[in-house]
Amino acid sequence: MKGLKQIMLLSFSYRRTALAVIVFNVLFVIFNLLSMVLFVPFLKLIFDPVSAAEAATYTLPDWETRESMFKYLGDYYNYVLADFISQYGPERALLFICLSVLAAFFFKNLFRYGAIWYQSFLRMAVVKDLRASLFKKSIHLPLAYYSEEKKGDLLARITSDVGELEIAVVYILEMIFRDPLSIIIQLTVLFWFSPELTLFSLALMPISAFFISRVGKSLKRTSEKGQKQMGQLLSVIEESLSGVRIIKAFTAEKKAYDRFEKENNHHQTLMTRAFRKRELASPLNEFLGASVMIALVWYGGKLILSGSGPGMSGQEFITFIIIFSQLLRPISSIAGGMAFMSKASASLERINHIVNLTDSIEDPKNPVQKSTLDSAVEFEHVSFSYKDEPVLKDVSFTLLKGKSVALVGESGSGKSTIADLIPRFYDVRSGAIKIDTVNVKDMTKKDLRTMISMVTQESILFNDSIKNNIAFGVSSATDDEIIAAAKVANAHDFIMSFENGYETNIGDRGNKLSGGQKQRISIARAVLTNAPIMILDEATSALDTESEKLVQDALEKLMRNRTSLVIAHRLSTIKNADLIIVLRKGEIVEQGTHSDLIAKNGYYKSLCEIQQVI
Repeated sequence: MKGLKQIMLLSFSYRRTALAVIVFNVLFVIFNLLSMVLFVPFLKLIFDPVSAAEAATYTLPDWETRESMFKYLGDYYNYVLADFISQYGPERALLFICLSVLAAFFFKNLFRYGAIWYQSFLRMAVVKDLRASLFKKSIHLPLAYYSEEKKGDLLARITSDVGELEIAVVYILEMIFRDPLSIIIQLTVLFWFSPELTLFSLALMPISAFFISRVGKSLKRTSEKGQKQMGQLLSVIEESLSGVRIIKAFTAEKKAYDRFEKENNHHQTLMTRAFRKRELASPLNEFLGASVMIALVWYGGKLILSGSGPGMSGQEFITFIIIFSQLLRPISSIAGGMAFMSKASASLERINHIVNLTDSIEDPKNPVQKSTLDSAVEFEHVSFSYKDEPVLKDVSFTLLKGKSVALVGESGSGKSTIADLIPRFYDVRSGAIKIDTVNVKDMTKKDLRTMISMVTQESILFNDSIKNNIAFGVSSATDDEIIAAAKVANAHDFIMSFENGYETNIGDRGNKLSGGQKQRISIARAVLTNAPIMILDEATSALDTESEKLVQDALEKLMRNRTSLVIAHRLSTIKNADLIIVLRKGEIVEQGTHSDLIAKNGYYKSLCEIQQVI
């Protein structure tokens, strides 16, 4: 019920469009019924024709003395038809009835298309908003989420789960406003024709409802499993496509395909089961409804033939059967809609799981406004752990303005964690990180991160032009500023060697560029932001010697007169750092300049000897 309520709210997120859908559906229901009721005079004229003399005896019914609305409308129509017969004869009256039925069918389908016209906009607008909401939430989720969850599962929620809701937002309006109204109006007409036959038919309906409800509950369970499996399947696809180079290098195509095929077959099994259960609702309901209708024809026909019938003429009984057969349509539609709702509710729960996630890294209620670095970045007794696993233990150091601090140590010693704590990708468990005595937790994330530029080991570029990649963080950058940044990063010459220069598209993740070229684009992006704090995370470790020299030269230009935190495996690149901090298992074991640490003859010197730096 909670899921249905939320789907309803989604449908009314565009209120005017939703109301237009409802109005057109109501008009469709009215003219649909009218197109059937008009068969009564048609059948009467064919099987029990009224002569012109008899027609002249009909009188205009009195509104004041009416028994009921239906009785008055029926008598009024009979009077109009009788008057028409008395003036023009039965054949012209038959033409008049046929044209009336045709007009009713025309307006019925016109209003149905009007509802579909607005539904088309509504369903895609809601889907657009849902996808936008999910994407916005995704890019604001903390990094911890992506280290624990599969990206493929998130993609499944943005694509297939949202797709289920696209269907649901249309069905919900029809289930609540069109189909129930259609059932109510048609039941009212049926009761007017014969309460006895109507009650007999309704007594058999709960059987259909029981079977349909059982199918719906089973469908929801299967749908949840299927959508979860889609996330697993997309994860396998994303990992395989990202690692296709390694798959080819190790001739592991068959292993990758077998892994995909296993997940794909499991997904096929689950979704086949879900589709079968969903599609079972409509034929099952139709068969049960047809069974009820056959029983009704048998029972009513038996009463009429025996002479103890429900007070209806033969043509009225036929019309009763026609209207009752149409009653099965909205009932079947509601049954099918409930099957879709069950599937959509499972998808909605998965979407809500993402939308309702809270970011543990929150902005303060009364943030300190700060945009410049005046003296230093300080780590004061900082400790941090991923869940229960300690990564940093009582780390303290000071990064002075305009100076460079290098972090060295074995893999897993906490170097990258220190770099991630400054822009608050994660928050410290104890201690504090301060910029000019201001705790980073007292600043907004936007203000804090605007003060920081990063160049990472893996060059994160986007499938766009070189120009747009360099200006990624500075939307107002001019062409001259972009070119100046590229020159500082030693990137201008190779950019101009391309046919389209700065407008060259670099492909998915920048795969049209070499490793050194990608890294220099990343450096140009950092130069353009002109942030006071620079974080360089192993920016040259994945490059060949020639590319490393060009990139290292660009980095030195970038770091000149800037406050820099440098993480490096290649110790030769940080010999000139103002302060080198040596980490081991999350603790600072040594710190000082290169010459000071060599003189201590400790852990740092042993690392330098391993790399043949000395």
